[in-house]
Amino acid sequence: MIDLTWKVFSQTGSIETYLLMKELEDDQPADESQVRDKEEITPAD
Repeated sequence: MIDLTWKVFSQTGSIETYLLMKELEDDQPADESQVRDKEEITPAD
């Protein structure tokens, strides 16, 4: 999805598309180890 938004942004220059792409990047973990680290920190109920 990020690749699609980058392609649309690069072809149109739409600021809204760029902001959507950055929002999608922020929601996506950089790698699996970061997800595991967050799970280990979260206290159990």
